Amino acid sequence: MSSLNRIVLIGRLTKDPELRYTPANGVAVATFTLAVNRKFVGQGQQREADFIPIVVWRAAAENCAKYLGKGSLVAVEGRLQIRSYEDRDQQRRTIAEVVAESVQFLDSRNKQERGPEREPGLDDSIYDDDVPF
Repeated sequence: MSSLNRIVLIGRLTKDPELRYTPANGVAVATFTLAVNRKFVGQGQQREADFIPIVVWRAAAENCAKYLGKGSLVAVEGRLQIRSYEDRDQQRRTIAEVVAESVQFLDSRNKQERGPEREPGLDDSIYDDDVPF
């Protein structure tokens, strides 16, 4: 029996990616949260969104940190990963995140050029001002 674990998401970053390097061998890893609109509108006539943690490794991580920022529109393709860890208080925690194998930049601007204007034709129902944090 074969298995399949494939996720494709399109959404906007809720803040700039965080880039760090693994202590053991210096491999680049970037993390960010992607706000992905749901197809339906909630009871208050406001579109709802899911906020999904994304992990990117190696050169792709460095590119994400260099060119993406809060509000960037991206397509992420990867796999769902569920992992457990102990927090600072020694409490066992479980997290679901997407490990990205591909991140496509859908905005034509990089984070240094990002301004309040929005590109026509993009779904900007979730944008900088709409993200709750």
